[in-house]
Amino acid sequence: MSRTQGKELPLRNHTERVLSDYFASLNGHRPARLYDMVLREVEEPLFRAVLDYSAGNQTRAAGILGINRATLRKKLRELGLAE
Repeated sequence: MSRTQGKELPLRNHTERVLSDYFASLNGHRPARLYDMVLREVEEPLFRAVLDYSAGNQTRAAGILGINRATLRKKLRELGLAE
């Protein structure tokens, strides 16, 4: 279990567990382009969850994500989440 200064890191723990399960499911096949695949799989639910948490406030969501609002709006368009 990952810890930083005695604190559990649940998101990290979940990520490690899911990736371990993914590798186990490969049945000897080699993974390819894992970095891109993980980003594709995680990015949309991340943006959806943060927008939900911020009640749709894009300025607040951008702050939570640590990106500027223009970048958030661009990513939302790319992901088909823009209204």
